[in-house]
Amino acid sequence: MSKVAAFDPTGANPAPEATADTADTLPHSVEAEQQLLGAILTNNDVYDRVASILSAKHFYDPVHARIYEVAAARIARNQLASPVTLKAFMDEDEGLKELGGGAYLVRLAGAAVSSFAVRDYAQMIYDLAVRRDLMALGRDISAKASKVDVESEPRQQIVEAEQALYSMAEQGQGEQGFVSFLRAVTDAVNVANAAYQREGQLSGISTGLVDMDKKLGGLHPSDLLILAGRPSMGKTSLATNIAFNVAKAYRKGTKPDGTEGAVEGGVVGFYSLEMSAEQLAARILSEASEVPSEQIRRGDMTEDEFRRFVEAAKSLEACPLYIDDTPALPIAQLAARARRLKRTHGLDVLMVDYLQLVRGTGKSGESRVNEIAEISMGLKAIAKELNIPVIALSQLSRQVESREDKRPQLSDLRESGSIEQDADVVMFVFREEYYVEREKPSDDRLEEMAAWQERMERLHGKAEVIIGKQRHGPIGTVELSFEGRFTRFGNLVKPWQQNQVEQF
Repeated sequence: MSKVAAFDPTGANPAPEATADTADTLPHSVEAEQQLLGAILTNNDVYDRVASILSAKHFYDPVHARIYEVAAARIARNQLASPVTLKAFMDEDEGLKELGGGAYLVRLAGAAVSSFAVRDYAQMIYDLAVRRDLMALGRDISAKASKVDVESEPRQQIVEAEQALYSMAEQGQGEQGFVSFLRAVTDAVNVANAAYQREGQLSGISTGLVDMDKKLGGLHPSDLLILAGRPSMGKTSLATNIAFNVAKAYRKGTKPDGTEGAVEGGVVGFYSLEMSAEQLAARILSEASEVPSEQIRRGDMTEDEFRRFVEAAKSLEACPLYIDDTPALPIAQLAARARRLKRTHGLDVLMVDYLQLVRGTGKSGESRVNEIAEISMGLKAIAKELNIPVIALSQLSRQVESREDKRPQLSDLRESGSIEQDADVVMFVFREEYYVEREKPSDDRLEEMAAWQERMERLHGKAEVIIGKQRHGPIGTVELSFEGRFTRFGNLVKPWQQNQVEQF
């Protein structure tokens, strides 16, 4: 049954629902709906101006929703939507019969004041629909909370409620539809121009590592980057180095699209599921102060080292780097906390250390492979939803150790091929020095020892980041320097650059 009891475009006699003296009356405007429908039935071109905002579900009155639905379907087929044509399709509609049948459609079209305000009416109808959805969500949260159920924990209810609210807030933002080739070309030129004007010619956020930036073009929004390696290769060190470099370079300003945000560097969120926040901070301070991390841990520092350590800590106080060290975090909560961080402080890059320590939904009987697939898809969804690069660390299987050439390959990704499938970029950290160091011959084998020492000198302080997959660029190897004392990766000076550095 329709909620519209009488038609009065002036609003002098509003519908009974609008004047009902009850606390539960839902927010709506029958008059705005009538004016909008009348404008569409009078001039079908008006529909294109409101189609991106409105759908039938946003109408409060069910009869109005059906009228809009039929009109939209006809206009989509390039057919006329008028009181006469719609009457044929809605003759048997009981709700419309109550309002006068075809005569109601004629009155709608006749009472339409003007089409210039149709966009405002559409926005008003949409906003009122959102308010009704918020009220419904509130009732749903209240009903779930009042029902004590073993299967529905309060923490999980909070995550679900937050997710529903965020989805509601993001509604309509992705509904862009087709754009002309001219518009697409203009956007592409603007991105290229911004990269050209920017120091380092990057279209994404700089990692602070020049050679890596050249290969990746920086860290791009909505990309999932997997950083994999065997234990002791330096995955966490590289991740913390990148996080520190991005946060240190953060500068707020007006972006090319006119919005406020990071114009250099960015706000970084770091999920440290393996190490505590204090341990992670010690690593970053070790890099910044150039004091070995084991000395920081033991408190074994000279006065000069301690002064550098304190000064580094002071300089990093304002760094927008946020650490969450909650262990065994479910993927749903990880996403909810990332949304909350973006709302409260902003978020430009997200780090997860490491992927295998994140929990899935935990359905009984589900294999570990399926759980990892769910987690990798969840991380890619976060990257797209929040429009940020997500860097997730991952373990490699032991089969690397059984090969003569220990360089990792895509097939070494542990537990699931879906990681390779969902990722936009897959990188492997590899330090040959680590393996050669364990091949040290005995002291009495002089020739072998000399060859080993020569090889160690050549490899000392060097690391490789092997890009095994990249959707938007080349694969290959990036050579970096590595200082184990400070757990720091850096730009490697090439032999032909040595003279330049010495002159400088």
